[in-house]
Amino acid sequence: MNAPYVLVLYYSRHGATAEMARQIARGVELAGLEVRLRTVPAVSSECEAVAPSIPAEGAPYASLDELKNCAALALGSPTRFGNMAAPLKYFLDGTSSLWLTGQLVGKPAGVFTSTASLHGGQESTLLSMLLPLLHHGMLVLGLPYSESALLETRGGGTPYGPSHHAGADGKRPLDAEEIALCRALGQRLADVARRLETARG
Repeated sequence: MNAPYVLVLYYSRHGATAEMARQIARGVELAGLEVRLRTVPAVSSECEAVAPSIPAEGAPYASLDELKNCAALALGSPTRFGNMAAPLKYFLDGTSSLWLTGQLVGKPAGVFTSTASLHGGQESTLLSMLLPLLHHGMLVLGLPYSESALLETRGGGTPYGPSHHAGADGKRPLDAEEIALCRALGQRLADVARRLETARG
């Protein structure tokens, strides 16, 4: 039997969401669980355009099998007009086979996002990302206010999941509170996944 792992699945255009994914992955590792960092290809405006099967840099592309077999999921996207980016939505739209067979039912999941402006739709993006997870029957995990960084943040951070204020040029690095909240989500996902695996065991 394969060791349980948390799938950190994201789309990132300028690198901020990718850095959040790495911090969430670190939180998973700190909690002692395996993590898989995966991304999705961009959506092309050209008909029948095909991306290379392996990206030139960064995380590998996710497969449906990796999603099906994960013990928990962290799903991340930059904000696009208060919603998730099209490439991530496109990937999720292709998960009907997992929905039909109930492969994700009962698995913990959380979401994260990055925006250029401080009030640029972080919370609505996170909520929109939760919708397909709820349809899949996943157990949604947010961030409790027992995480002190949630009360102290001057950048990103919400009870619906970690967020990051990347700035107008997209180059503002994650601050200490944003990093803490990303790691906290990773740890929560790993802890709950481990408890569920033990209960099933």
